[in-house]
Amino acid sequence: MEITPSSSPPGRFKLFDHLELLEFNDKYVIKSVESPNRGFSINRLHGDIQPLNNDSGGGGGGESSVRPSKTSVIYGVVGTIRLVVGTYMLVIISRKKVGQFLGFPVFRIAAMKFLPCNEALKFSTAQEKRDEAYFMNLLKVVESTPGLYYSYETDITLNLQRRCKLAEGWMSKPIWKSADPRFVWNKSLLYELIEFKLKIKESSATVTLVSRRCTRRLGTRMWRRGANLEGDTANFIETEQLLELEGYRSSLLQIRGSIPILWEQIVDLSYRPSLRIISHEQTSNIVERHFHDLYQRYGDTMAVDLTNKHGDEGQLSTAYAAEMQKLPHVRYVSFDFHHVCGNSNFDNLQILYNQISDDFQKQGYILIDAEGSILEEQKGIIRSNCIDCLDRTNVTQSLLGQKSLTMQLQRIGVLSSIECITMLSEEFRKFRTLWAEQGDEVSLEYAGTHALKGDLVRYGRQTIGGIIKDGLSALSRYYLNNFQDGVRQDALDLISGHYNVNRNGPSPFQLNGFESLSYLPVASAASALLIGGLTITSVTFHQAGRQAQQYLSTVIWAGVTAGVMAVVKANGRQFCSRPRLCGLM
Repeated sequence: MEITPSSSPPGRFKLFDHLELLEFNDKYVIKSVESPNRGFSINRLHGDIQPLNNDSGGGGGGESSVRPSKTSVIYGVVGTIRLVVGTYMLVIISRKKVGQFLGFPVFRIAAMKFLPCNEALKFSTAQEKRDEAYFMNLLKVVESTPGLYYSYETDITLNLQRRCKLAEGWMSKPIWKSADPRFVWNKSLLYELIEFKLKIKESSATVTLVSRRCTRRLGTRMWRRGANLEGDTANFIETEQLLELEGYRSSLLQIRGSIPILWEQIVDLSYRPSLRIISHEQTSNIVERHFHDLYQRYGDTMAVDLTNKHGDEGQLSTAYAAEMQKLPHVRYVSFDFHHVCGNSNFDNLQILYNQISDDFQKQGYILIDAEGSILEEQKGIIRSNCIDCLDRTNVTQSLLGQKSLTMQLQRIGVLSSIECITMLSEEFRKFRTLWAEQGDEVSLEYAGTHALKGDLVRYGRQTIGGIIKDGLSALSRYYLNNFQDGVRQDALDLISGHYNVNRNGPSPFQLNGFESLSYLPVASAASALLIGGLTITSVTFHQAGRQAQQYLSTVIWAGVTAGVMAVVKANGRQFCSRPRLCGLM
């Protein structure tokens, strides 16, 4: 939703950052605080959207003398969504500024409001009301999901190199046409608003990290693994490291993504669920599609695989390496991070860098001078992965970012050819902190916790505090993966448009054979019974020699405990939170 105000430079756009929400009995009116004639109304009875008339201060459809029942300020419209019976408009009621991109402020959504836009719920069945309530709960889960970023003044979906190449065409298009759809998290919610084509508004260095998460295979850690049949991978993220200094702008792109074959790792209450490679006749085509898409977007690609070479990871890595042998135009580098670096030998990553440095330096980076001339251009990209594409991947990408930053500063002339960023202790500390915080943010979105190995990025070594933090994060991941991520996956599938509510179909929850319920009480009851049984068994063993009755009690509780353990082991997946809306592929 865009308008170019007369006071703005040609080609520049700026979205209104303060909107007024007027709530009438029959409609909502959303309009700019700066330009009250700019905006639209949405009917509360049937959800129709109409632009405001220029001579109408109260909403589409002409003059209105009726006063709104409530007036409030909002900070943007996320879009509209149709659920089982109701249609809702999502608006931003709270935001937080988190940084800048190319000098423009970037915000994160802190809170949203869901405005019902029809009255069909009044006439719905009991099952439809239950389903609607569950979907509304998913929207509230989305509201608390990290990573909902936006800007009023620039398109944060486009990296510096792409926007330079597309600059002329990009400046003449509305933002919803020029944005990279892979990274637009609310793309499916904007269709109705786009359809109406509403126009609402046409020697100190700065280092910025922008990570753009692809929405094609969006999801949580255990419920989105590997690739789909189209070659889209889970946790695919384009990270741009942007440097602005003395009029120069330079940028390095890196990407990460799950191993691009078909595989899964379904939670079952075990700490490390079994990993299963899915045999499929299209596997080679899937890998080829994935890397062909990368070549089209980024140029020559080097695939750096950081997984273990033994156990389940080793089998997956072997399968990946076998497929990569069929792609001679892609360089595949296998580096067992855990074996070479262990838990603390971060310096050993230099071994990897020595293997790839020639190609990495040839790929380069984009560099633009103060006049806008392109002096250097990035000619390829490194694709890194581990199993989750979180912890090991972030440590590796931070090293490559550090090496590239040194090259950029040397090229600009700030550093000599024998100097590097690591010699500037305070600046290097800030740089490492930036990468560590970026790793935490990416991990929160996918796994629900801060990244592991964060102190390797922050300090170059593992610390006692970092070991404790990693242990707590690992336990949190276990809990979230087993007992909450099924619901979170449903929320992401709903908001991203991967699942569309079928108003004429059966309830997806009836198909799965159970109503909306919390998984945690079931698992907690089993855990409490198991722990209680073990405790009582232990106590009664100490007392068994005193009384025969106590001995019998010991036998009974030992049997109960063994039975619970057997049930949990055999039916672990049934106790876990599972997504109900979309399949794994």
